[in-house]
Amino acid sequence: MLEQNKFNKMKTLKINKIILLLIGFVVFNGCVQDDDFSTPNLSFEEPNLENVRTLGSLAGDLAQEQNGFGSEEVDYSNESDIVPYIFNDDDEYVSGYVVSSDEGGNYFEEIILQDKPENPTIGIKLLIDVNPLFTKYEVGRKIYVKINGLAVGISNGVLVLGSPAGSGVDKIPSQFENEFIERSTEVATIVPLPLNISDFTEDKTNLMITLSDVQFNRNEVFDTENNLNTYASSELDQFDGERTLESCATGGDVIFSTSTFADFKGLALPSGQGNVNAVLSRTFEGDDFIVAINTPEDITFNNPERCDPVDISDFTIVFEEDFTDGLTGWEVFNTVGTRSWFAASFDGEFYARGSAFVSGSTVQMVSWLISPSFDFDAQAGEQMVLQIADAFSDAGEEPLTALYSNDYVLGTDPSTATWTEVGSDQIEALPINTGFFDNEYDSTDLIDLSAVTGTGFIAFVFDSNNATISSTRDLGNVKIVTP
Repeated sequence: MLEQNKFNKMKTLKINKIILLLIGFVVFNGCVQDDDFSTPNLSFEEPNLENVRTLGSLAGDLAQEQNGFGSEEVDYSNESDIVPYIFNDDDEYVSGYVVSSDEGGNYFEEIILQDKPENPTIGIKLLIDVNPLFTKYEVGRKIYVKINGLAVGISNGVLVLGSPAGSGVDKIPSQFENEFIERSTEVATIVPLPLNISDFTEDKTNLMITLSDVQFNRNEVFDTENNLNTYASSELDQFDGERTLESCATGGDVIFSTSTFADFKGLALPSGQGNVNAVLSRTFEGDDFIVAINTPEDITFNNPERCDPVDISDFTIVFEEDFTDGLTGWEVFNTVGTRSWFAASFDGEFYARGSAFVSGSTVQMVSWLISPSFDFDAQAGEQMVLQIADAFSDAGEEPLTALYSNDYVLGTDPSTATWTEVGSDQIEALPINTGFFDNEYDSTDLIDLSAVTGTGFIAFVFDSNNATISSTRDLGNVKIVTP
């Protein structure tokens, strides 16, 4: 009997151990940490809040602090003035829609908010010492932030909201997250704001934008062995990988920034062209604009073809003029005014110059620079490339026009002949230099002359538009090439 009782006790003990082992296994698996986060299934109601302000009103407070009462323009270079909001009996909130996500690791302890899900007008960066954030504050989620005890200011060139720290703004401590942030039940669809690189302004930072017809710079997409480079995993990438996004329409570019902590840092850059949805921001120093994505799915490059400038070395040059012999062989004819194209040089560079700026004023000028005759039937598929430098450009007004004619007679008034304009898109797409002569560039695309037949002439006309355009154009090289 004693042995039977002993056996029963041992049996019971073994069963209990097995049960405890199973319970421990379940608990252990329930505590395993991984990256598969999901939004908590929490039931909550829309916050019933009074005194909800707009993001624009916070910017207005800062503008007045920086520049005095009545000012509406924020000085994004002023990082020493902040507006602290004191604690009082009346809590004030500001509302906004989340446009950033730290799920992919490209954002860290910050939430980017904009005032509206579509056609936003202002955005702000909320600094908070919490990670991860996307589990509760996903893209499109409307949130309310209590501003009492916080401060608004400028940090790294963008508008920020967070804890006051002397004359700056710091992260809200993690233990105060629920005190300052309330989630709305609304999760809106964010419609990125269409924006051209040339239209970037400081007041559009912290907005979700879309860039159309862009590509990554070829030298950054492909390595020396023509393999695809990555977002941010090269040896030169320290804290961020910086790549260059180029506009196929205008030739402008912007820094594309990816954190070296991003989950997708080692993925290959897409090689085609298309659209990018990203948040507009500034570099760490606040000197330049950058764009940053939440996930690679924000890039839609449906066009596999690139818009790289044509490599002229692949073509045969059938005509070239570099003006080292001045305007020899070219004809100059003025149809308005006495100011003409003339030959000039500087530091070993030779060019034909057109300028209506004389003695501190602009004169009336329509001057024609006409090439020697050229036989367009001697070869097929002719294309033209121009090398142009400019100075003191008037934005939106281009004084230079390129034309060709089959019936012009040397020595006669060119305005009486039949001329067809060519290259208007290429010439107008050249960058505008509003300063001195510190740039020189080729036309970004070939100018098509393949439809021209017979013997003809190329003319370059400088028109000051009744003395309203004071720009200067230097024509440094003219090439006609064939495939």
